[in-house]
Amino acid sequence: MSRYFLGLDIGSTKTHACVADETGQVIGFGGAGGGNHESVGYEGMIHALGAATREALTNARIVARALDGAGFGIAGFDWHTERAAMLDAISSLKLEAPLEIVNDAMLGVIAGAREGWGVAVVSGTGCNARGRTRDGKREGMVTGAGTRMGEGAGASELIQWTVQALSHQWSKRGPVTRLADVMVERAGARNLEDLLEGLINFRYELDASAAPLVFQIAAQGDTVAQKLIERAGLELGELANAVIRQLDFQNETFDVVLVGSMFNSGKVLIRPMRETILPLAPNARLTRLKAPPVVGAVLLAMEQARLAPTSAIRERLQATLRFAPRAAIPAQ
Repeated sequence: MSRYFLGLDIGSTKTHACVADETGQVIGFGGAGGGNHESVGYEGMIHALGAATREALTNARIVARALDGAGFGIAGFDWHTERAAMLDAISSLKLEAPLEIVNDAMLGVIAGAREGWGVAVVSGTGCNARGRTRDGKREGMVTGAGTRMGEGAGASELIQWTVQALSHQWSKRGPVTRLADVMVERAGARNLEDLLEGLINFRYELDASAAPLVFQIAAQGDTVAQKLIERAGLELGELANAVIRQLDFQNETFDVVLVGSMFNSGKVLIRPMRETILPLAPNARLTRLKAPPVVGAVLLAMEQARLAPTSAIRERLQATLRFAPRAAIPAQ
């Protein structure tokens, strides 16, 4: 008799649910809107995970009581004190199978590290870092709270630093950069002074979606843009190092999984990150996450049923997810 596993990746903008059997064959997929309680509340979280799960089970043609394990990666699950509230929300699914919940950044470790342990560094709109030991009994983390806690290396922070560089150009505190022209055009401002005044008075906005422009200008040789990206890479490396120290990985051979759209820029961001990590942990292997994070949630579900996911299971999950209904989701 087949065994079935449910994984959910509950993010700030989307929720993905996936059902697979013990071989890694995906048989059902479901999607819904964001489920981060920090933005939609616990009622919104319940709605998102319920909608995605129902769709996945319907596509899989099984019922909830047929599941043998469930795993949840949850954006906004940052502290152990939130565990009870998270489990209470999940109880609305009325699952009978054993389950586990982790911060969604941990899905990067489970899905992307070769043996399901190591460190994940996330750099998308914001940034985060999480890790777990080989036996899964210890976890390492940063707060994930951004610049308020001295952690800033996502697209939002990159644009914040860019605006600061433009202010320094205007006031002659810093050098001239081609970023000024592209950001003036991006915002629809008349000139740099108008842009800065408009940003201060909320007439204009530059958000994380403008980050690719920084990489474009850096590729054209702009020194200011290059230094901003280097700053982000160094910060991401320091986030990884914090988790490495917490878990005593300095002498281990392990994967540092790179998760998020910022890493699409390639070596320009990854090089300073690698140069920051390797002096502390010379055997660390930096690798991009190729599988959608929901794969990590399914693997977490399998762990709850004492099924140790093999490399064949991992590969089959990733391969068959692409052909599941509504599962046209890009790798991170």
